[in-house]
Amino acid sequence: MSKQLISIAESKALRGIAILGIILHNYCHFLPVVQENEYTFESKWPNMLLKSVVSIGPNCMLDLFSFFGCYGVPIFLFVSGYGLVMKYEGKNTNVVKPFAFVSYHYLKLFRLMFLGYIAFVLVCFLHPSGYHDYTVGNIMAQMLMYINILPDPDHIIKPGPYWFFGLMIELYVVYRAFLYRRHWGVTVGMIIFCWLIQEFCDPAGDTINRLRYNFFSGMLPFGVGILFARYGRELKKTTYAVVTFVSVVIVCLSSFNFHAWLWTPLFVVTATLGFVKILPILIMKAFVWLGAISAALFVAHPITREIIIPMSYHGMVWTGIVIYLLTSIVLAWIFKYIFRYIPKPKLKTEIENRN
Repeated sequence: MSKQLISIAESKALRGIAILGIILHNYCHFLPVVQENEYTFESKWPNMLLKSVVSIGPNCMLDLFSFFGCYGVPIFLFVSGYGLVMKYEGKNTNVVKPFAFVSYHYLKLFRLMFLGYIAFVLVCFLHPSGYHDYTVGNIMAQMLMYINILPDPDHIIKPGPYWFFGLMIELYVVYRAFLYRRHWGVTVGMIIFCWLIQEFCDPAGDTINRLRYNFFSGMLPFGVGILFARYGRELKKTTYAVVTFVSVVIVCLSSFNFHAWLWTPLFVVTATLGFVKILPILIMKAFVWLGAISAALFVAHPITREIIIPMSYHGMVWTGIVIYLLTSIVLAWIFKYIFRYIPKPKLKTEIENRN
């Protein structure tokens, strides 16, 4: 395994960029703008985005946030895969049994999700827009994080961004069951397996929609994070600059073709990693600061969106976005403070017998 290739500050900056993209996406795509290709692929959306950008349309920035912001998810997955290897696969780390590993990470996710989920439900009941049709079954599925595998995930996962919790628990299971301290070929094989299943789906069909709510969509950036932690090498800044530029071009071009789109998350990761490596110190500090509250911000932003977005519906689009960002950050800090008083789960490890 390689030495630390991503510093703590760089890891936070990556998470800061990811969460900024996600919260902007999750607000803007509810407005009358170009939609994203996240779970399914429709060629009309990138073509509409191109027309908006070329003509510098009135909603150009909103279209960009809506279309590309969802790629914050693969950045988070890359950092997660990288972090798991650095934490659990070092020479001096003890073995973690499968049940203990999954239980520990489930409790970590639950600790984050529960507070935000309760707050979101209360806001939905009190909000003038009305009741969001919660059922006991769906609530239990969200709490136990298996809601991603149920039919019609588009309409039963409330709040929508919380599908990420189910995705993460699946990837933790996959990592511990198949990838933990295994040969690199297993990780590559899993990436190819998940790609092939999607490759033969109807681009806009229900099958690929349901697959991409689960680990099939996340295996590429997650697996790349694992491989980078084990075999990656540090590059020169000029090389990172070239990687960033080329990756951005590929991300844009690959958005127009279904088969290339399946690999877009890889180049989103390389673009963002290269970008972070060449960031000026002042900008870096801003993203590091944002990354430090990224978990709380992820939990908090669906709540503030529910309250603030009517402002944008009524014509005050940018005012709504600014207030949404500020209130989300304030609520995230409040959540971060409350989390201090919620007990953290403990992980049991065993000393490996290397004889």
